[in-house]
Amino acid sequence: MDNGPCTGLAAVSTALLAMSRPLEVQDVLRTIVVSARSLLDAEYAALGVPDDHGGFAQFVVDGVSEEQWRRIGPLPRQHGILAAMLHQDTPQRLADVREDPRFEGWPDAHPEMSDFLGLPVRDGEETLGALFLANKRTAPGRPRGFTDQDEELLSLLAQHAAIALTNARLYERSRELTIAEERSRLAHELHDAVSQKLFSLRLTAQAAAALVDRDPARAKGELQQVAALAAEAADELRAAVTELRPAALDEDGLVATLRDHVRVLDRAHTARVTFTCDGVRALPAAQEEALLRVAQEALHNALRHSGADRVEVTLARAAAGGALLRVRDWGRGFSPPTVRKAGHHLGLVSMRDRAAGAGGRLDVRSAPGAGTTIEMEVPGV
Repeated sequence: MDNGPCTGLAAVSTALLAMSRPLEVQDVLRTIVVSARSLLDAEYAALGVPDDHGGFAQFVVDGVSEEQWRRIGPLPRQHGILAAMLHQDTPQRLADVREDPRFEGWPDAHPEMSDFLGLPVRDGEETLGALFLANKRTAPGRPRGFTDQDEELLSLLAQHAAIALTNARLYERSRELTIAEERSRLAHELHDAVSQKLFSLRLTAQAAAALVDRDPARAKGELQQVAALAAEAADELRAAVTELRPAALDEDGLVATLRDHVRVLDRAHTARVTFTCDGVRALPAAQEEALLRVAQEALHNALRHSGADRVEVTLARAAAGGALLRVRDWGRGFSPPTVRKAGHHLGLVSMRDRAAGAGGRLDVRSAPGAGTTIEMEVPGV
């Protein structure tokens, strides 16, 4: 490194502080990779989190554009030097990775790499990931490649990365448990409250049926009671569903929640799923939840049924100050009248109900071979 001691120490401190913030796993992975590449002045950096099937559950890179990363193709497998980093404690420092006997070549569109430094990120005996850097930037006239100092610095960074990753996993797990506990509580409340109402409703309906012939006046009174009990049950159900509002909406808001959801789908499916947002302000809770649920349903349909290789989600500010959601795919499309006639609604009824419940509208445009566009607009406050 060309930096003086004070500058180098400040850079290390900045990197470690960035990793110590309470972040989710994906954010921590990104922070580690960006910090490592910046700190050691490398052209490329990557961190892979292994799965149990010989591949990687997550693989984060820095120094490669999104377009180039898409052209590279699927996530790499655990082989060659990547496997060595996962199963050996010692750092892997190579003058030219291409000359190592374990090197198995690059996929198409992969950038050329020469000098290489990598090591495992470990929490005790557990290997959390493999962190590596390539193509050290050096001043003209100086030897190319990573140094002993770089190796020592990356080892220090990996130790703190292990702590940050472990804390992020615990944070995500605690959120999952909190959500699960809350949903379990609501399920019990729903069962206790609504099931009692439904039991009373059934008994009252049976009594009304028995009185229809011999005491019509009393039967009418019992039927009025049935209507009242049904209304109470509907109110209790509505209250319980309202409490099931997604936790991420309350914490992060609609834009961040929808962006995270799209990012997960983009990694999980072969189709390219994108999200763009333009000038959307915070909306009432009911509108934000309705927009999120409609987006989720539309995305599910597109990825499961359309056969599209591209799905686009946009959220924009509407003319009246509200929001306009659009989910568009370039798949096989369908005929809405035919689908309705066949009784296959593809969630369209529930999406329309959600839009109407939020004071908005839903528009579905599709035709065989022409893809599908679903738009939902909600008014401003």
